[in-house]
Amino acid sequence: MKSLNSADRLDLNRKRPGLKARKAGLEMKRREFLMLAGSAATSVPFTSRAQPAMPVVGFLHGASRSYLEQFLDALRAGLGEAGFVEEQNVAIEYRWAEGHYDRLPALAADLVSRQVAVIMAMGGTDPARAARAATSTIPIVFVSAADPVQTGLVASLNRPGANVTGVSLIASALDAKKLGLLHELVPKASVIAGLTNPKYPGVKGQIEEVQETGSSLGLKIILLAASDEDELAAAFARAKQQGAGAILVASDPFFNSRSGRLVTLAAQHSIPTIYPQREYIRGGGLISYGPDFADGYRNGGLYIGKILKGAKPAELPVVQPVKFELAINLKTAKTLGLDVPPTLLATAEELVE
Repeated sequence: MKSLNSADRLDLNRKRPGLKARKAGLEMKRREFLMLAGSAATSVPFTSRAQPAMPVVGFLHGASRSYLEQFLDALRAGLGEAGFVEEQNVAIEYRWAEGHYDRLPALAADLVSRQVAVIMAMGGTDPARAARAATSTIPIVFVSAADPVQTGLVASLNRPGANVTGVSLIASALDAKKLGLLHELVPKASVIAGLTNPKYPGVKGQIEEVQETGSSLGLKIILLAASDEDELAAAFARAKQQGAGAILVASDPFFNSRSGRLVTLAAQHSIPTIYPQREYIRGGGLISYGPDFADGYRNGGLYIGKILKGAKPAELPVVQPVKFELAINLKTAKTLGLDVPPTLLATAEELVE
């Protein structure tokens, strides 16, 4: 075959003037296709991409939201320790019984129907009971002052079993200690009234503890009962009429959600009163003894986070407080004409002046 010299190649190219143009056109179309493909990929709406569903926690409380406001930061801190932030990677559906425990079953059933990932039952034993009655599969985390074994929430503290675990503040088992502290602060009071809520699950144990301790201290105990606003006022009036020198307020979500009302009644009747948590003292109450409720809610939030990450409630031991706090409002003590003993001043974790 005859080889082409330079002149021949030049002549051939002159005979095919559209070759380079066609190559350039093909290259341009290839670039346009790549640009269009890339544009289509970046224009896909964010919401249409595969995203992990945000877990929803059902929150069931026996009291009102106004009561919980003081503990919400602690609850969220616990969730944060587990890597969850509300409205960022976890949603919470709140339900409140407002102190009406008969509403709890319907509220729990509503959360179950919404197929929440976990139910956080707080504010007494009843929310956890209602949740457990509504589901045997959805994990439940409680925060309660009552003994969870005695009330039947769990099989044991170390191995709760089933789908329930949580935090036991055991505040309802501290009335003997509270009565002793009140007697030390007001030694001249030979008659002391114990205020309980007859609708509280652990009320029987509270009454027995107060009566037994009162007898051992040589005190006369007057039993008062209240489960609504009117009964609260009547209870304080009765205590005063029967010569009570002091009042012990038992641990109960109904009482705790009305701490301001109780402190006001105590001030109106000028009667020394001991309460189950220090939040009363910051509002003007005289003295309190109990666990750190805020830390209890933090632990509850932490357990929720662990379960959302795959932990099984049956294998999470029930958390119990490691210390109890004594708080005294010195200003209120002065108003009541009380001299706080040095032993109480030395052991108090918080003194409000």
